[in-house]
Amino acid sequence: MDKNKTNSEENLAVALLYKFLPFWPLFLVLLAIGTAGAWAYLKYYTIPSYAVSAALLIKDEEKGMNASKIMESIDAFNTNKTVENELNVLRSSALMSQVVHKLRLYAPIYEENRFKSIPAYTTSPIVITLKSPDTATEQPAVYFSFDEQTSKVTIDGKGYPLNTWVMTPYGEMLFEKNPRQNGTAQNPLFFSISNPRGVAKQLISNIYVESPGKASSVVNLYLEDKVPERGEDILNALIDAYLQAALEDRNALVTQTLAFVEDRIQLIEKELKELEQQIVQYRSSQGAVNLNEQGKLYLQSVDFNDRRLNEINLQIAVLDNVEKYVLDKEQNIGIVPSTMGVSDPVLSQLLQKLYNAEIQYQQLKKTTAENNPLLLSLREEIENMRPGVLENIRNQRSNLIASRNKVTSTNTQYSSVLQSIPQKERELLEISRQQAIKNNAYSFLLQKREETVLSYAPTAEDVKVVDRAEASRGPVSPKPLYVYLTSVVLALGAGIALVTGKELLNSKVLFRSEIESCTNAPIVAELSISKNKGKDTLLSPANVAQVEQFRQMRVTMGLYGRTFTRKKILVTSSIPREGKSFVSSNLAISLASSSKKVVLVDFDLRNPNTSVLFEKANESGLIEYLTGKVQATETVKKTPFENLNIIPAGINIGDHTELLLSSRMEELFKFLEDNYDYVIIDTPPLDLVSDAYLLSEYSDVTLLVIRHAYTPKSLLQRLQDNKLKQLNNVAVVFNGVKPRGFVKGQYGYGYGYGYENKYGDKSYKSRSIALNS
Repeated sequence: MDKNKTNSEENLAVALLYKFLPFWPLFLVLLAIGTAGAWAYLKYYTIPSYAVSAALLIKDEEKGMNASKIMESIDAFNTNKTVENELNVLRSSALMSQVVHKLRLYAPIYEENRFKSIPAYTTSPIVITLKSPDTATEQPAVYFSFDEQTSKVTIDGKGYPLNTWVMTPYGEMLFEKNPRQNGTAQNPLFFSISNPRGVAKQLISNIYVESPGKASSVVNLYLEDKVPERGEDILNALIDAYLQAALEDRNALVTQTLAFVEDRIQLIEKELKELEQQIVQYRSSQGAVNLNEQGKLYLQSVDFNDRRLNEINLQIAVLDNVEKYVLDKEQNIGIVPSTMGVSDPVLSQLLQKLYNAEIQYQQLKKTTAENNPLLLSLREEIENMRPGVLENIRNQRSNLIASRNKVTSTNTQYSSVLQSIPQKERELLEISRQQAIKNNAYSFLLQKREETVLSYAPTAEDVKVVDRAEASRGPVSPKPLYVYLTSVVLALGAGIALVTGKELLNSKVLFRSEIESCTNAPIVAELSISKNKGKDTLLSPANVAQVEQFRQMRVTMGLYGRTFTRKKILVTSSIPREGKSFVSSNLAISLASSSKKVVLVDFDLRNPNTSVLFEKANESGLIEYLTGKVQATETVKKTPFENLNIIPAGINIGDHTELLLSSRMEELFKFLEDNYDYVIIDTPPLDLVSDAYLLSEYSDVTLLVIRHAYTPKSLLQRLQDNKLKQLNNVAVVFNGVKPRGFVKGQYGYGYGYGYENKYGDKSYKSRSIALNS
């Protein structure tokens, strides 16, 4: 099976080679044009792109990246990140818009080349900043010039200074020196104005942000840009914007918590000052200086209860603040408030999980549709988390209220004991108790303020820049090899399409396969085209190729066989000018050259080309014989070729079809059979008159001549086997086969006599048997 497959592939390759090899000049020209086009495309129409890459390392507890214990103890606001969320953040429009505004990508500057516009990111002497880029009118090209001596930018004939906001026809602008300039522009300069949102959207589609694997916490950033310096600046600006956004989110949380603590400190400071004034006034007015031992014990007990009561009140206040945040979350997205003082770790985890889900929802909402299944699933998850958080808050509040009530009840008991203390001492102790409570709360708040301030300290563990943006040394696209290979493939494809299309759209018979598809008659010869005319078309020893072709046809027909008894060969065609006279004459000459007696009978009584070829057109012949004017022996004429005689059509040529029904026809053919080894009958075309059908009964073999690139396919399809069955032993001669392509050689249509019709081919043997049967 493998061997058959290999042979089939080899045959297909050989067939394709013979089909298209004759057109190698066409393919050579197309390849030259394609190669030149690829060279021009690379040189004049494309700008090389460079690959720019960067890498970040993101702390992700799920992937084995944990913060150090020291940082966890210092940073009370540490948040957990996930790589998947950070990928969406890096692709967000908000960050990319910051990059566009920072690098002024909404007003790029170009050099005008003859065939393409070249970015002037490093060759322009200036950069342009718009006052209001989001509302500016888009401009495709605004030409300008810069004068180094006067440091002025000229637009539409008007000069503008540097480093000053100026009003131009295209909006309020600021022109500054280009810090990236490392060359001089060689062509006229122009700038365009684009909408920053559109530029950001295009950058998002061009930048690839991805993680190498599920277990990796590294994020790779990749960009291809025509200017390597600009590509590096874009990725570096994106990284800086991302780090700054994370720092701002963190600082916003810290700031909110610090503001809450500062407000409480100021309030308690004010209350402490008032209590101190009360104590001073009380001592001075009432003369209460020292407390007795009972008062000391009371104060110790009350002090402990009051501290506990203050902590409970503070925790309840924190829970109220957190509950308000959760309830307001449906309308406004804010920073998660601090849960300091609340000892339940579950609440902190629930709040952090809710905050992360809200952040992820907001990021996805910017980049996906509202009905996106992922967005709906995330929204449902958020809605399911909120009741759990509220339930936890309310449970803790209920517990704290119960504890407060218990402590308050205990204080009430201590108050009853206070009744036994003298009124003055009791009042002083009450004021001192309030002072101690405020002092404890003040110390607690000062501690929390310091912890919050420490959280401002920058940490390098959340996100680490592994590699800053770096461009490749050489361009990555377009790749010349691929461009040239593409041009070669296109050239070969165009050549194949031209050759195949030309042959498929041709309405004439070009291939022997087309003949074989319309008839079962064997093709006994493929005769190459002859450029000779008139008498020069007759075979001569000097024309070796044609002599060999007719000799091969004789072999194919089995005319050399000793048992061959079919001597009468009728030659016809479908329409005029297909070469039946050429075939009949040269076949007769070829047979005569083998020492056989041959007679050539010109039965084309309307257009006797055979008689003209042998210069017998004005001599008596068939017409005179059939009308009884001469005898058969008188019609036979000698020719310059040995063993070959001819019976011309006659003098009075015209429509003599009725004469073919004369009884003299049988006498004629009996005479010819008795005196000649072969009788070659030249008849009119089948499609015009019925002469060939009438003469078919006198013939043993019928040769149907079909001319290459001349006989219409439609005519061949009409003939098919229905009409050919009226003829005896039909065989086809494919005449006038032209060489394919632009070179001379054995590359005829249907693969020519030089490819298939070789000596010893089994197809010839089968055809010979068919003709002899």
